[in-house]
Amino acid sequence: MNIDPALAPVLATLPTLDWFSDVDGTRAATRRLLAAAPALADPRIEISGYSFTGPDGNRIELRVYTPTGEGGAPLPGVLYCHGGAFITGDLDTADGNCREICLGGGAVVVSVGYRLAPEHPYPAGLTDCYAALGWLQAHAADLGVDPDRLAVSGRSAGGCLAAAVALMARDRGGPPLIHQLLLIPVLDDRCDTPSAHSVTDHRVLNRPTALTMWQTYLGPADPTAPYAVPSRADDLSGLPSAYVMVAENDPLRDEGIDYARRLVEAGVSTELHLVPGAFHLFEGYAPDSALARRTTEHWMAALHGALRR
Repeated sequence: MNIDPALAPVLATLPTLDWFSDVDGTRAATRRLLAAAPALADPRIEISGYSFTGPDGNRIELRVYTPTGEGGAPLPGVLYCHGGAFITGDLDTADGNCREICLGGGAVVVSVGYRLAPEHPYPAGLTDCYAALGWLQAHAADLGVDPDRLAVSGRSAGGCLAAAVALMARDRGGPPLIHQLLLIPVLDDRCDTPSAHSVTDHRVLNRPTALTMWQTYLGPADPTAPYAVPSRADDLSGLPSAYVMVAENDPLRDEGIDYARRLVEAGVSTELHLVPGAFHLFEGYAPDSALARRTTEHWMAALHGALRR
């Protein structure tokens, strides 16, 4: 693999990736990696917790991030779906990304604690995310959000959920969206692209792990079920503008590129950004690297512009 020099030492320390043999262990490891340090108070952000009852009668937890000092005008609202291979992640592990989006996008961010597989396979997590978007629209006035400037965002598995929510919102008549931010998104259960076959390092996401991830998420569901697999959607027209970020050494790279191409062909304004020398989740493993900082600055600037068109 062509690895960025700043990431090579990080890659050398990573153990063999084994997310699915011990789901509880994976969840604990994710929290150690992404939520080990207590979140610091930031006077630029006001953070509040909410919950509501979802369509299936389950309680859905939300965390809302509001930028301070933005004046009295309503702000854009962004729904954030965290990553974690559909089996791990929570409001705490999503905290750093949500703060970045809040400050970089100048937006109110609603982070959703959706149900996880394997206990809750498709469509449970997606149902929760779409319900959270409806909650955001319904409470826009209370949150200081402009209901005409809503967006959806997600990283990795959360990118799959964000893309699927955008499709659902289009087909179900809302809530209306103006943008979708898809960061290293999981999009295609078939995992049959050149990049899926070429990335074989067991310390990072690879094809066997991706296939297991999809099997765990889908459970008994047919992958052609509506919204289960965004890449299987026949029609991508009428979707909100998109920013798609992919990494060079990621088995998901080509499915992200193909999705961006299809969006463009369907008439959707789309920006595609390929990060050279990077592997899946490199920003989480090396957040202080120059590559991670440049990458974050790039998508934050794009998001800020998209929310103010």
